[in-house]
Amino acid sequence: MFTFILALHIIVAIAMIGLILIQHGKGADAGASFGAGSSGTVFGAAGTANFLTRATAVLTVIFFITSMALAVHAREQAQDQISLDTSSLSVPANPRPLTDNPQQ
Repeated sequence: MFTFILALHIIVAIAMIGLILIQHGKGADAGASFGAGSSGTVFGAAGTANFLTRATAVLTVIFFITSMALAVHAREQAQDQISLDTSSLSVPANPRPLTDNPQQ
């Protein structure tokens, strides 16, 4: 399960990088409204921005969910490594008391 979440996390991160680099800045919208030629695209003048924005938002939510899942898994593994298994330790039935005088 850890490997699947990690692989999904990496794929989503790469997809987010690609989508963010494809998007235009806020200043590019002003040029499109004056006839810069983007109105003849498949999505229309504003359709591409909405699609890319929504796709980026969905990938961001998936990225945060996988980040939290990986953090929870890492915390559980750290707790497992720190905790000691004391069930195999044996305590003597009649322990000898420790004294300061070793000749007793």
